[in-house]
Amino acid sequence: MLVEETGRLAENIVHFARLLRGAGLPVGPGHAIDAVRAVEVAGVRSREDFRATLHAVFVSRHEQTILFDQAFALFWKKRGFIEKLIAMMSPLAAPQQQSKPKPGATRLAEALAGDRPKREAEPEIERDARLTMSANEVLQRKDFAQMTVAEIEQAKRVIARLRLPDDDMLTRRWCHDPQGSRIDPRQTLRKAMARGGDILALERRERVVRHPPVVALCDISGSMSDYTRIFLHFLHRLTEERRRVETFLFGTRLTNVTRALRARDIDVALAGVSETAPDWSGGTRIGTSLHEFNRVWSRRVLGQGAIVLLFTDGLERDGVADLAFEMERLHKSCRRLIWLNPLLRYDRFEPRAAGIRAMLPHVDEFRPVHQLASLEDLAAALSRPARRLEHDPRAWAKRG
Repeated sequence: MLVEETGRLAENIVHFARLLRGAGLPVGPGHAIDAVRAVEVAGVRSREDFRATLHAVFVSRHEQTILFDQAFALFWKKRGFIEKLIAMMSPLAAPQQQSKPKPGATRLAEALAGDRPKREAEPEIERDARLTMSANEVLQRKDFAQMTVAEIEQAKRVIARLRLPDDDMLTRRWCHDPQGSRIDPRQTLRKAMARGGDILALERRERVVRHPPVVALCDISGSMSDYTRIFLHFLHRLTEERRRVETFLFGTRLTNVTRALRARDIDVALAGVSETAPDWSGGTRIGTSLHEFNRVWSRRVLGQGAIVLLFTDGLERDGVADLAFEMERLHKSCRRLIWLNPLLRYDRFEPRAAGIRAMLPHVDEFRPVHQLASLEDLAAALSRPARRLEHDPRAWAKRG
């Protein structure tokens, strides 16, 4: 049998299953056993046949295929096991051009590195940690633009565990509820007609409770790109939990990335966003983008008490009068408009720019969004009504 002849094929399939589980795929011991049995039945005639056999066992959703293909190419190419089994015709591989890392490549590298044998632990050095801040506190207060690659990855994991807002609101619709506060005469008569006209019990109803829609307008110009990438992780978490989230990116044009951001895998979602928005890290035209949103999308997505999150620094030079008009129109179309500005990270910030002064009178809250603590404050603020305290835009306008 093939497994007996090769000796290490079953063991390598088990290691491959561990790699997939470490990368985030729902793979357990049962999948590894099924994969070994499937390979015994199908055999190894070519690399593509072997890949299709493992794909049929380990992949259960369409979006997992991208991660599986990368893991398959990385793991089996590294071990060189398939090449020995099928005796490939040409042992030399053509040099490949360097390309942009695919979604999930970072997680695969970490999972593969975790599969290696660990070195002997070095002797620990005791340090006095008194009068110092913990690593979590430092990460909470650190600016996104100043984070290292490792800190950014840690911040993404913190955002994935972030407690989302609980801002239920009553709608005008009613639904059947045995413990409802009001009697449902229509349902009561309908049940009575089904029983021959006898009313045996009164049916009750209650108001439908839903989350209000959230619409995010994110600036992707050169000065905002570092902060927007982290903020998109927050929006993906919010979209995955609530589904009633619409996301738009704007630089020199307006782009709807809601469909791309609804992918379950965050790497696949961000890759789709990058492909959808061609003007990333370019210029910015806030007034023109808001005009297009108000003209094309406003009536579609700003119903049922929507909350708008405007993510931009407000540095608009041209068309300030048009910008003020579009901001006023946007403010009147939604229930609550929150402006998130990374420039508030500076203690001595003053709204002296013409674009910022044109936008401030038409927002409900003016908040910073440059660190994890500000994202947690934003999630908490969405759970309660707007408050006119430190985030009052009128107080900021007086500083100018």
